[in-house]
Amino acid sequence: MKRAASLIALLATSCTSLEPAYVRPDPAVPASWPTGHPYLQAVEASLPAVRYTDIFTDPRLQTLIGQALLNNRDLMVAAANIAEAREQYRIQRAQQFPQLDASAGATATGTRSNGGSGGNGNGNGNGGASGNSGSGSGVAANYNLGVSVPSFELDLFGRLRSLTHSQLEQFFATEEAARATRLTLVAEIATAWLTHASDESLLKIAQQTAASAQRSVQLTRLRLNGGIAPRTDLSQAEQILDQAQADLARQRTLVAQDVNALQLLVGAPIAPGLLAGSIDEAFGTVVPLPAGVSSYVLLRRPDVLQSEYQLRAANAEIGAARAALFPKISLTGLLGLASSALTSLISGGAFGWSAGANAGYTIFQGGAGRANVRLTEAQRAAAIATYQRSIQTAFREVADALARRGTLNEELASRQRQQAAAGDAYLLTEARYRAGVDPFLNVLDSQRSYYAAQQTLVQMKLTAAENLVTLYQALGGDSLLDPSPVKPQDRLFG
Repeated sequence: MKRAASLIALLATSCTSLEPAYVRPDPAVPASWPTGHPYLQAVEASLPAVRYTDIFTDPRLQTLIGQALLNNRDLMVAAANIAEAREQYRIQRAQQFPQLDASAGATATGTRSNGGSGGNGNGNGNGGASGNSGSGSGVAANYNLGVSVPSFELDLFGRLRSLTHSQLEQFFATEEAARATRLTLVAEIATAWLTHASDESLLKIAQQTAASAQRSVQLTRLRLNGGIAPRTDLSQAEQILDQAQADLARQRTLVAQDVNALQLLVGAPIAPGLLAGSIDEAFGTVVPLPAGVSSYVLLRRPDVLQSEYQLRAANAEIGAARAALFPKISLTGLLGLASSALTSLISGGAFGWSAGANAGYTIFQGGAGRANVRLTEAQRAAAIATYQRSIQTAFREVADALARRGTLNEELASRQRQQAAAGDAYLLTEARYRAGVDPFLNVLDSQRSYYAAQQTLVQMKLTAAENLVTLYQALGGDSLLDPSPVKPQDRLFG
């Protein structure tokens, strides 16, 4: 028995793996970001360890993000996916160990026999008789207790180990997918919060324009009644009023829809005090995130890490497919106690054991075994291409965000000057109309230009803030959204 156990331990420790050595593929992107106009000059050598609270500094937005990290249903689904992947890994890992089955039983047998003899008597005036009868019975009990190993595959070529390794990498990929979900959620909440702020600003502009148009209608009606202005002036003023009132109704709808979108992202009702009243309130609360010189910081992005873990899993699958080409050796064993008496069940003479081994190898399967190896190699090639494409996509997203950021300040300054000039022109034109110098058509055109300039500036501020959100999401690596810094085995079995 000791020799058999020693042999099993020796075989188990001498198992090898047929997995190819993993080598991280070339990222297939330039080593640095584009520079020169319109790109900004990057000065940081590496991606700083940031937190979303460092980028989104408004306490109201931070509160909404914190609520979403607790209540968002997509995050709940991601957490359930992690739990599922963890248990799948544990199930696969358990196949590397022998299965032990315990059994206990008792049987009873009994016998019974009947027998008798006749009597004789002698008469002496008194009648008498004598006789005897006999019967016998017996019960025999048998008890057994055993521990058995139904079938234990010796992983001589690392097939089970490779499958376990593959499942472990899938678990890590699922974790990164959850982190990508959290990162996307934070960015979506910030964007929705900024969008609501811009729609609030547009709503106020529409209200101001409608009030101004109402005053213009009243003025032109007075001038018409006084015989100073033609009816066309009144019709044109009413057109501006109707347009402003239509925009006002549309903006009220958009503001309500923005609140609904935020509630869906947060996963709970939103307190009105957590919303910004205008884009000017929210615009300065998003802090720029410096980009690193090396584009290899993208290797920290959760979607890129997810692709790499999936590549590692595909690499391990090759080892399992190769090992499947070799024979499978299984061991079976039984250790038990059996006795016809309960008191002697654990005595030395009641102990028995048996062991067996078998090896199986498929002689012919039409080339399916080697085809399976080539299949896993093709899957690895596809995983390599997917990994490189995810890096290239990330590089393009960051480069686009940097290109936009490089020209935003210039465009924003131009839009501010445009709004100021349009406002002055509107005031001057209206004064000239009141003085009877210019026709009302000039007032109408200047009022439309000023209205459009105000809307464009609000949209420009929203675009500038959203660009910072996009850059935050594209670079990834939020330290608050990383998995807790514990060992992998603690995440799996802690």
